[in-house]
Amino acid sequence: MCSTVCMCVYIYNSAGLAYQLWCPHFDETEGGRKDTQCDTRSHLPPSSVDICLSDLQSHNRKYAFTKMPKPLTDQDKRKQISVRGLAGVENVSDLKTNFNRHLHFTLVKDRNVATKRDYYFALANTVRDHLVGRWIRTQQHYYEKDPKRVYYLSLEFYMGRTLQNTMVNLALENACDEATYQVRDGSALGHSWTLTVDHHTCFLDSMASLGLAAYGYGIRYEFGIFNQKIVNGWQVEEADDWLRYGNPWEKARPEYMRPVHFYGRVEHTPEGVKWVDTQFFEGKELRLKQEYFVVAATLQDIVRRFKSSKFGSTEVVRVDLSTLPDKVAIQLNDTHPAMAIPELMRILLDTEHQKWEKAWDICTRTCAYTNHTVLPEALERWPTDLLQNLLPRHLEIIYEINRRHLESIAKLYPGDHDRLRRMSLVEEGDQKKINMAHLCIVGSHAVNGVARIHSDILKATLFKDFYEVDPHKFQNKTNGITPRRWLVMCNPGLAEVIAERIGEDYIRDLDQLKKLLAFVDDDSLIHDIAKVKQENKLKFSAYLEEHYKVKINPNSMFDVQVKRIHEYKRQLLNCLHIITLYNRIQKEPNKNWTPRTIMIGGKAAPGYHTAKLIIRLITAIGEIVNHDTVVGDRLKVIFLENYKVTLAEKIIPASDLSEQISTAGTEASGTGNMKFMLNGALTIGTMDGANVEMAEEAGEENLFIFGMRVDDVDAMDKSGYDAMDYYNRIPELKQAMDQIAGGFFSPDQHDLFKDIVNMLLHHDRFKVFADYEAYIKCQEKVSALYKNPKEWTKMVIHNIAGCGKFSSDRTISQYAREIWGMEPSLERIPAPDDPRQ
Repeated sequence: MCSTVCMCVYIYNSAGLAYQLWCPHFDETEGGRKDTQCDTRSHLPPSSVDICLSDLQSHNRKYAFTKMPKPLTDQDKRKQISVRGLAGVENVSDLKTNFNRHLHFTLVKDRNVATKRDYYFALANTVRDHLVGRWIRTQQHYYEKDPKRVYYLSLEFYMGRTLQNTMVNLALENACDEATYQVRDGSALGHSWTLTVDHHTCFLDSMASLGLAAYGYGIRYEFGIFNQKIVNGWQVEEADDWLRYGNPWEKARPEYMRPVHFYGRVEHTPEGVKWVDTQFFEGKELRLKQEYFVVAATLQDIVRRFKSSKFGSTEVVRVDLSTLPDKVAIQLNDTHPAMAIPELMRILLDTEHQKWEKAWDICTRTCAYTNHTVLPEALERWPTDLLQNLLPRHLEIIYEINRRHLESIAKLYPGDHDRLRRMSLVEEGDQKKINMAHLCIVGSHAVNGVARIHSDILKATLFKDFYEVDPHKFQNKTNGITPRRWLVMCNPGLAEVIAERIGEDYIRDLDQLKKLLAFVDDDSLIHDIAKVKQENKLKFSAYLEEHYKVKINPNSMFDVQVKRIHEYKRQLLNCLHIITLYNRIQKEPNKNWTPRTIMIGGKAAPGYHTAKLIIRLITAIGEIVNHDTVVGDRLKVIFLENYKVTLAEKIIPASDLSEQISTAGTEASGTGNMKFMLNGALTIGTMDGANVEMAEEAGEENLFIFGMRVDDVDAMDKSGYDAMDYYNRIPELKQAMDQIAGGFFSPDQHDLFKDIVNMLLHHDRFKVFADYEAYIKCQEKVSALYKNPKEWTKMVIHNIAGCGKFSSDRTISQYAREIWGMEPSLERIPAPDDPRQ
C-alpha cells in the first residue's frame, strides 16, 4: 500500500492570506517511509497558496438580531445574527450572475449535470470573490503603513466550515441562500455548504477581529489527520483525502517558493561559516524534517517581507536587520517550531553577517514561546547524532547557545553543578539529546502557559530553575475561544436568546454576558434557554439514530466527554462510572433513575496501544449496556466515531454535562471545557487546567467539582499511591474491575482488557482509583439536580454569564500588549468599494 504526502508551508494571515512555500514529496510504504526527491514545479499544487480565511474587517462586525416567527432552523437563526455594516454585497442578482459564471466557466458544468459539490464550489468561488478585494486592500494597507507583524508558528491549524464562516462574516448568508434558491429553480443549496475542511482558527479569528497584522505558519499536508473508523469495536485509521476535490480557498503563488536545505557539512572560512553540500529530503527523520522545514521556509518569508516596504515589491529596501524585533514578533506554539531559534541565528550570523551578541539580542527580542504541557515526556528531545547528520550547522549553533547559557548560570550559582545539568540544553545519557523546551526558554524573551494553574506549575516544577533565574520572563495567557464560531455559528438559537436580553454587542465584548445575571430568576429566560437546549438535543438525537443506529431518549441527560484519548484524560474513570451506574440499575431496576446518554469521542494516536484499548473498552461496554432490556433507555453508551470540528459543532450545543476529569495538575488548559460552558452545558471536573478559572468566574458552586487538588496529588506522589488499597476497600470499584478483568464486557475473549486492568492496578500514573469515590458521589449530585429543570437551568445561566473571560479576543489582546508589543485596534480598514476610500 503506497500513499504520497505533500508537505507545504501554509501562511495564514488575519486578512485571509495563506501561501505554500515548498512541497517535498514522500512515499509511504508498508515497510516504512521512503523519502524521494520531488520537482516542486510539477507535483500537486504549485508551491505557494493563498487561503481566504475570513475578512480582516471582522473587528468591525455588527451583529443584528431580529425577531422572526418560530420555530426557526439554525440557518434562519444565523440570518438574524448576521454581520452588518460591511460594504454593500447583498445583491442577489449579482450573486446569481457570479454563481452561474463560476458554475459554467470555472467548473465547466451546467445545471443538467452539476452535482451538489459543484454547486458548493461555485458558491465558494462566488463568496471568495467578495473577499479578494478586501484581502488586497488589507495587504496594501500593511505595506503602506508598515505595522509590526506577528507570526504564529504551529505545525497544524484546524479551521472548519470556511464557507459558512466567511458568509456570516461578510453578511452574505441571506443573499447566498436566496441566490442559490433562485438559481436552482426553487431548490435551495442548503447544507451542502458543510463540505468544508475541518480546522481550528480561534486565535486567527481574534487576530482579525482585533486588527492585528498577523500570519499563521503551518504545514499543508496532502492528507489531514486520519479519519477514524470503528470496526468491530476497534479504531482503524483511514487517510483523510481532504484535497481529493481541490480546495476553493487556495490560490497558487509560485513566485514565493523558497529552498530548504538538509544534511551537508559546515565549513569555517575567512569569509564566514558556510553550510555546504546540502540535499533535499532523503532518510527516515520525517518529523524533525517537517519541523525544520516549517521554520526554514517561514523565516525566509519573514525576512523577505521585512526587507520590503511597498505592496507587490520584491526590491530589497531595508537591509539592516537590527530593527527586526521592532517590526516582527514570532510566537512559537509549543516546541515543534523550536528550530526557529537556531535557524534565525544561522540567518543572522551566516547570511546577514551579524556578530553573535547582536544576533542573539535580535533573536531573543523577536521570539516568544508558549508551552502546552506539563508532562515531561511530551516535551521534545532530539538526539544529537540525528541533528549532526541532518542539520549540522544548527547543532553547532545550539552548542554555542548552550555554552554561553551555562557560563551565565555558573556565574550566578558558582559550584552548583547539578543546577547546570538540570538547565543545560544538552541532556547527557546513553544517547545525548537536545531539550527543545530549554532551547525555547533560553532563546525567547517571554514564556507563557495557557491557564493560570498551568503557568504556576511550570514555574514551580518543570521550569523552576529557569524561573528562579529570570522570573519576569514567565507569564500566563489563559486560552480562549471565538464566540463567533462557537456560539453565533454553531448555536444560533442560544445566541438569539441571549441577544434578546442584553443586546448584540456581547459577541464583540464577551464580558457583557455578566448582564445575564440580572435575569437568572427570570422564568422567561429559563424557559427559552431550556427550550433551545431541547431543540438542539432533538436534532442531535436524530443524527445519532441515523449515523450510529442507536435510538436514544432525547429527554435523557446528554453526558459528554470528547477529547484526545489518553490515560491522563481519564476516559477510564468515566468507564468505571458507567459500569457502576449500570450495576446499580441492574440491582434496583424499579428505582427512579435519571436517564443518561453517555457519549465519549476522540482519536487515539495510531501507535498508542493503551489508548486504542480504551476505545475498545468503551465500545465493549456500549455493546452490553445498549442491548440490556432491563436498563432500557435509562442508560445508553455511544462512542462518537471520527470526532472532529464539524461533529463538535453538533454535539456541544446539545450537551447537558461536560466531562473534564483529568488528574489535577496534568491538563494545561483545555478549550473544549470553555466551548461546552458557553453553550449551556454544566461541567463535572477536577480543579485542573482552565476549570479552576471557570469555577472562579461562574462560582464553584455552579460547577460539579470533585477529587484531588494539585497539592493532594503532590502529597500522594510523596507518600505513594496504592491502587490495590482502593480496589480492596470499595466494593463497587472492585465489582467493576472484576467485570472488566473477567470478560463480562468481552465474552469472546475474557482477557482482552488485561493490559488495562494491570495498568490500573499496578502502574497508573494518573491515579484513577483515588478519585473514584468522589467522582461517583459528584455524579449522584448531577443526577439529582437534573431532576429539577428550573434549578439546573439557573446554574446554566450562571455558567454562560461567567464565560466572558474565555473569549480568544481577550487572550490575543494580552499576547499583543504583553508579549508582542502591539496594540489591538477596532479601527476598520475601508473596503475597496467604501466611499471613504
